[in-house]
Amino acid sequence: MSAADAVTDSLAGLRDRFAAVREGRPADYIPQLALADPDAFGLALVSMDGHRYSAGEAEVPFTLQSVSKPFVYALALSALGLDEVSRWVGAEPSGEAFNAISLEPGTGRPANAMVNAGAIVTTALVPDTPDDPAFDRILHCLGRFAGRGLDVDEEVFASESATGDRNRALAYLIRSTGTLPVDPVRAVDRYFRQCAIRVTAVDLATMAATLAYGGVNPVTRERVVSAEVAAGVLAVMATCGMYDGSGDWLLRVGLPAKSGVSGGLIAVGPARFGVATYSPPLDATGGSVRGHAALEAMSRRYGLHLMLNPALPGSTVTLVTTADDLPSAPSGERGLRGRVGVVAAQGAIDFTAAERVLYALDESGPDGGPVVLDLHDVTAIDTVARGMLHNGLARFTADGRRAAVVDPKDLLGPVDAVRERTGRDLPRHATREDAVAGCARALAGEG
Repeated sequence: MSAADAVTDSLAGLRDRFAAVREGRPADYIPQLALADPDAFGLALVSMDGHRYSAGEAEVPFTLQSVSKPFVYALALSALGLDEVSRWVGAEPSGEAFNAISLEPGTGRPANAMVNAGAIVTTALVPDTPDDPAFDRILHCLGRFAGRGLDVDEEVFASESATGDRNRALAYLIRSTGTLPVDPVRAVDRYFRQCAIRVTAVDLATMAATLAYGGVNPVTRERVVSAEVAAGVLAVMATCGMYDGSGDWLLRVGLPAKSGVSGGLIAVGPARFGVATYSPPLDATGGSVRGHAALEAMSRRYGLHLMLNPALPGSTVTLVTTADDLPSAPSGERGLRGRVGVVAAQGAIDFTAAERVLYALDESGPDGGPVVLDLHDVTAIDTVARGMLHNGLARFTADGRRAAVVDPKDLLGPVDAVRERTGRDLPRHATREDAVAGCARALAGEG
């Protein structure tokens, strides 16, 4: 049990809330996808610090399907550049279904890389050489986004290939306009294989978080694509990722997103997190019913809409150390018995910022010892973050650890689980260092 489990609790709460939803059904036009368990429902979130949280069937493997499109688009942009890719595929919302014939009058370009027509072209643009085949490039790149090696579900690939006549027709139609740079049969075969790459919801959350972190995988710390490529992909996801429902999604959820007919769904909070859900029953637009509902509720509850003003990553937790090592601590406070950890935060605390604070609490304190949470420089804590911090501190102390809070503005309010002295117990003239040292003495048994 840890303080940061409060984030897992939030995901589990969303799963509990929407697990009983019975609308929609798994995709059946690809026979192998129809065999998926309709009750499976997993959620996962990955922060910019690489912290991973999950609930439900988040480790159940399934195929990427259309969730592969943003990442292959990123690969094409990296290899060829925006101008060259834009010669072949546009970046405008089609306002139509994922498998619609959305070709630009006069040029024959597909509307964007998120619909099937555009994705087939994008996949065909990936450089293909005898020494470095295009699909090997795709598989390797997507694995770097996920932070691990991925493979292909050959049964789903075969099922998709056997029933994919509409996509083949799209490819031949595009070829007739001169905007498909390779043979249609090869292009569609590669596209089907790309869609059959196997992942989990945790993988998808990591992939989404890599886009959120400007192209750097926050778990492996490897740069996968440039910040410019990541930004371009997110822009197209925001306007086109949910097909003919993209406008309503952006209005209500406010996060760049991409759905897939196997039940996967990703959303990205730029510079904040990547989140993914898996639930096979689909709505009329081909998106996961439960996943859509859960992410909309999550966005509303935690204030995650892109147009809101989020806390900047890295600006929340300003110090993780021990009371002994505070350079400003009075000399008499050095060598406190039992060594006490100190976590200092600043600024406005929202959902994303609270996750950082909770994780820092878990990581602080020598050998799982006591910790002082210093909120002296915190300017505000919203209602959601306050509940998360209360829950996290309760878990922290339930795990046998002791904590104290320096909270001179009384932003956190009463915290039943924290019984030690707080900044409010000190004289009005006391400095921040006095407050932290006083809490440290109390936790070390010297106050």
